[in-house]
Amino acid sequence: MIKESDRVVVRGLRDVEAAETRISYVDFNGFLYYLGYNIDDLVGRVTYAEVAYLLVHKRLPTQRELDNFRSELVSDMKLPDPIVDSIKHTPKHCHPMHILRTEVSRLAEYDPEGNDFSEAANLRRAARLIAQVPVIVATIHRSRLNKTVPEPKSEFGFSENYLYMFKGAIPDESETNVLHRYMSLHADHGFNASTFAARVTASTNSDMYSAVTSAIGTLKGPLHGGASEKVMEMLDDINLEEEVEEYVNGLLDDQKKIMGFGHRVYRAQDPRTKHLRGIVEDLSHRDRTLDLYNKCIKIEEIVYGRRKIYPNVDFYAAVAMDALGVPKEFFTPFFASSRISGWVAHVIEQYEDAVLLRPASKYVGEFNRTFVSIENR
Repeated sequence: MIKESDRVVVRGLRDVEAAETRISYVDFNGFLYYLGYNIDDLVGRVTYAEVAYLLVHKRLPTQRELDNFRSELVSDMKLPDPIVDSIKHTPKHCHPMHILRTEVSRLAEYDPEGNDFSEAANLRRAARLIAQVPVIVATIHRSRLNKTVPEPKSEFGFSENYLYMFKGAIPDESETNVLHRYMSLHADHGFNASTFAARVTASTNSDMYSAVTSAIGTLKGPLHGGASEKVMEMLDDINLEEEVEEYVNGLLDDQKKIMGFGHRVYRAQDPRTKHLRGIVEDLSHRDRTLDLYNKCIKIEEIVYGRRKIYPNVDFYAAVAMDALGVPKEFFTPFFASSRISGWVAHVIEQYEDAVLLRPASKYVGEFNRTFVSIENR
């Protein structure tokens, strides 16, 4: 038996391998793999629905399987009426992630297979969650505009329907392609904080909704999924491109964190960054996007020049979302709408592992303290 004094504490669980997974691999040299496929070989060549199918079913679909899966997702892009009513009555000042976390938990109440935890039922449940999380996000946005959410169109794909339901206007092909790439890049990323939270919950044999609710609460933090919102706040704080150098150098001189830079895993550039930078370049014909892109390039040059730190996925993701007309408070919900496919895939894999995740801790408190009754304290 290990003595308490011999326990080694790994702060943040850095490099601790808590379980085995086939779903994704994050290579610190700057590569990301989904089920063995390099993300560079997938982005721009597959739709998000294909990536979601890959993660959940652990293989790429045939055309027939993809058509059926896409149809299943689109048909599931609807919410129970009580959840829609609940969203409409939430305070307007409430962050969308608070609402998303609450309503995903409530989806369990309306699951037609609530007591069925078979593999087949979990696969159907996973597809419903992949479909319904974006609809919750769209419903939050539309309700704040006092507008209804359009019904999904059967002739549209999943990502196209998401943008259509969120914005209320039919997206053009370039916008749909941007969302396909954005969502594919955010679909999974190893045992990140939110995915690990989902697996911890699933390891207790709790239901998939509870696990995803845990993940959403974790993703909300600015050190995880909430970082892109902070990136946009920084970019908006810089009024002119000419002010970038003074602004960024001031933060660096004060030893303050530049949002959207650095990563716990990668020693090289985050492999998702180049794709997101490319997405933003493609959208730079828009005046605001070009202005933000130019600021980003200057910030990237300054930070790398002084600290040798690369931007991470959140940096250019913020500008990509802005270019699609997504308000910054919805950046993290769009992240969640993408990562849901990875979360449910990991939940299913954790069910297969069937081991309770329960790490030890190193106690550094006192022993045998003298108890004093309340009247003498």
